[in-house]
Amino acid sequence: MAVSIRWLGHSAYAFDIDGHKLLIDPFVSGNPVAKAAANELEAEVILLTHAHGDHVGDSVEIAKRTGALVVCNFEMGDWFMAHGVQNVFQGNPGGTFRNDWMSAKWTVAHHSSSFPDGTYGGQPNGFVIRGGGSVVYHAGDTSLFSDMKLIGEEGLGLALLPIGDCFTMGIDDSIKAIKFLTPKRVSPMHYNTFPPIEQDAGAWAARVDAETSARAVVLEPDGELTL
Repeated sequence: MAVSIRWLGHSAYAFDIDGHKLLIDPFVSGNPVAKAAANELEAEVILLTHAHGDHVGDSVEIAKRTGALVVCNFEMGDWFMAHGVQNVFQGNPGGTFRNDWMSAKWTVAHHSSSFPDGTYGGQPNGFVIRGGGSVVYHAGDTSLFSDMKLIGEEGLGLALLPIGDCFTMGIDDSIKAIKFLTPKRVSPMHYNTFPPIEQDAGAWAARVDAETSARAVVLEPDGELTL
C-alpha cells in the first residue's frame, strides 16, 4: 500500500492512493504559484472543503472532463448539480464518505463559505482521509480550535495545516494546533499564494521541530511526499 501527495500550491493537493487519483481543493487556474494545468489533472474523487473560489477552483471543469465524484457539503453539492455536475456525494461534519480505496470523514472548520457568485456554501470543513494504510488530516481553512484534540485521536500520520494568517490561523496558532493533533508529520499550506498570507516556511519548520513532536515537511509547489 502506498500514498503519494503532490502539493499543487495554496490548499490544493493531488493524491495517488494505491493507483487511485484524489484531488483536494483544486485551485489551479488563477493560482499564481501553481505549476500544474487543470486540463492535465486526473481524478476519481474530488474533495472540497468549502465554496470560496480559491478552493473550488477548477472543480467543475475537472469533474465534467474526468467524471470524478465531487465530495462536498450539502449546499455545495446542490450548487454543483445546478452547474451540470451530476456525480456528487453530499455530507456534513461528522459524516464519512467511503469507497473501496479510501474514506473521508468531515470535520468542522472555523471559517466562512460562499461561492464567487454569492451563493451560500454551507458549513466549511476539513477531512480526515484514510487510504493506502495512511491517515491524513486536511484542515481546510480554519482558525485554531480545541476540538483538534479529538481529531488527533484519529492517529494522524500527516496533518496539512494552513499557516498564512489573515484568513486562517497563522504560525503561532498552528504550533498549538500541532500539539493538539499530535501528527507524525505536518506540512504547511494556504501561505505565500498572495501578499496577505506571506510567511517564512523555514522559520515555521524550525519551530515545529523545536516545539512539537511532529516532523515538519515543507514542499515547494508541485513537490511530492510519499507516505
